[in-house]
Amino acid sequence: MENGTKGILLRIFISENAHYDGCNLLELIVEEAKKQNLAGATAFRGISGYQSGSEIQTATILRLSENMPIVIEIVDIDAKIQAFMPFLKKVVVDGLVTTEAANIIMKPKNPDK
Repeated sequence: MENGTKGILLRIFISENAHYDGCNLLELIVEEAKKQNLAGATAFRGISGYQSGSEIQTATILRLSENMPIVIEIVDIDAKIQAFMPFLKKVVVDGLVTTEAANIIMKPKNPDK
C-alpha cells in the first residue's frame, strides 16, 4: 500500500431534522466546512438508528420520510479538523462527534490549478 498523508476522519452523527438557530444543521455544517476550505464533506442518510434517549428511527414504508439518522464525514489534516471543532461544539447540541486517524492516499484535484 502506498504511503499517504496523515489525516483525521471526522464523523458527525445528527438527526435529519436537527436545526441550529433556525437553520438545517446538515446544510449548516456542510456550508461551514466549505467556507473553512476543508477537503470535502459527504452526508449519509441512515436507514435505521437512534440517539441516546430517543426512539429508534427506521425507514419503513409508513415512516420513509421521517427524521432519519444522518452521518457527515469529513477528512482533512489534523490542523484543519481542529480549527473546525469550535464551530461543531457550538452547533451540535444533540448529536455525536467522533474523530479517528486516517491515511489520506489520494486527494481531489484542485479545480483552481
